[in-house]
Amino acid sequence: MDTKVLSSGIRYTNLPEGYVRPESERPNLSEVSECKNVPVIDLACDDRSLIVQQVADACKNYGFFQVCVQTFLALNHLMPLETVERVLEVAKEFFNLPVEEKLKLYSDDPSKTMRLSTSFNVNKEKVHNWRDYLRLHCYPLDKYVPEWPSNPSTFKEFVSTYCSEVRGLGYRVLELISESLGLEKDYIKKVLGEQGQHMAVNFYPPCPEPELTYGLPGHTDPNALTILLQDLEVAGLQVLKDDKWVAVNPLPNAFVINIGDQLQALSNGRYKSVWHRAIVNAEKARMSVASFLCPNNDAMISPPKALTEDGSGAVYRDFTYAEYYSKFWSRNLDQEHCLELFKN
Repeated sequence: MDTKVLSSGIRYTNLPEGYVRPESERPNLSEVSECKNVPVIDLACDDRSLIVQQVADACKNYGFFQVCVQTFLALNHLMPLETVERVLEVAKEFFNLPVEEKLKLYSDDPSKTMRLSTSFNVNKEKVHNWRDYLRLHCYPLDKYVPEWPSNPSTFKEFVSTYCSEVRGLGYRVLELISESLGLEKDYIKKVLGEQGQHMAVNFYPPCPEPELTYGLPGHTDPNALTILLQDLEVAGLQVLKDDKWVAVNPLPNAFVINIGDQLQALSNGRYKSVWHRAIVNAEKARMSVASFLCPNNDAMISPPKALTEDGSGAVYRDFTYAEYYSKFWSRNLDQEHCLELFKN
């Protein structure tokens, strides 16, 4: 390929060799069905005990659920729908910039706090993924916003507003997850410390042969909680449910909430970090905006005694988030579950 990124304006007629998966690793799209009974939780419901039970069921049986933007608006009176619409609009504007402009931000160094890159970890992986992405650190905003893109001109304003609102939603969800485990509502928040927040603005260009590759292969997220905003026009998210890949089609004005590896460890394996992947489309580009709430680097990830007193003991050894994150980025995305390396 002649360019570092896929969003270069080139329309490929054949999939470049470096993106072709071995036959045994391909997505088998004809075998994927739509996910039935996707958990959709109304956070504005007056019955908190019902919400907590629904969160528990979703985290245990699915590893993800959806909440609606309008619900969050009703709770906070802060997040108008235009906040969500604007972040998708400005993300599309960014990826439509001339490739020369975008490449000013390019880096394949995972330690950088702001970078445009491609695939996942191009220096380590054997087969690349059909994705470009803009990776941003988002907390504290006053530290990181100055290094964000200045083009489009509205990028910093729209994205920083969105980040603040999503953080509030994430905190609310963490409280519900805490309660669903029989813990005080602020227990998980205290354990995770002053949480970091990252964002991946994902761009999946039209792909000439979607059945041969991925936007992202099957993986779990290394952080605590992921809040995903999907492109309404093009489906692409799939999750592993009962050992089968199923499609999670986008709901209008809804967030997908994914349980990450840190919550699987903190729950002592009761809740599952959801395996998910992104497929690509032959005709249309797809976008998504993923926000990641991450434990403080020094946070010690260890299950509370209340979840180990049944005699089963701790499933995973204690570890800091910094240790886990370093191990995660040292591997290929589609290797075995990173948490397996921390099992007792």
